[in-house]
Amino acid sequence: QVQLVESGGGLVQAGGSLRLSCAASGSIVAISAMGWARQAPGNQRELVAAIIRGGNTNYLEAVKGRFTISRDGANNTLYLQMNSLKPEDTAVYYCYCNCHTMTRSGAYWGQGTQVTVSS
Repeated sequence: QVQLVESGGGLVQAGGSLRLSCAASGSIVAISAMGWARQAPGNQRELVAAIIRGGNTNYLEAVKGRFTISRDGANNTLYLQMNSLKPEDTAVYYCYCNCHTMTRSGAYWGQGTQVTVSS
C-alpha cells in the first residue's frame, strides 16, 4: 500500500505564499511521477503541476511563473511552492503519485489540503 499525506494548506491573503508538502510512504518500489491537482467547489479536478522521473516538470498555464514543484527523492517528499497567490487559486489541493509496489502500479492520491486565498 501507498500513503500520501499532504500538509501546508491554510488561509492566505492575495499576493501571499504557501508551501505544500506531501510525504509518500509504504511499500514503494519506484515512482514514475508525482504531482499536484486541485479542485474548487463546482469544478472538476485539474492538474496543477507534475514532476516526472528525470526531473522534468509540467505546469498548468494559470500557475506558470508563480508555482514551483520540487521533490526530495531520498525521502519521497513532494513540495509545491505557491507565490503570488490569487483568489482563483482557492481549492482543495491533492498530491498524487504514479507509484509502483510489488503488487500494483498505478495512481495514488492523498486526502487533500485546503488552500483559501482571500481578496
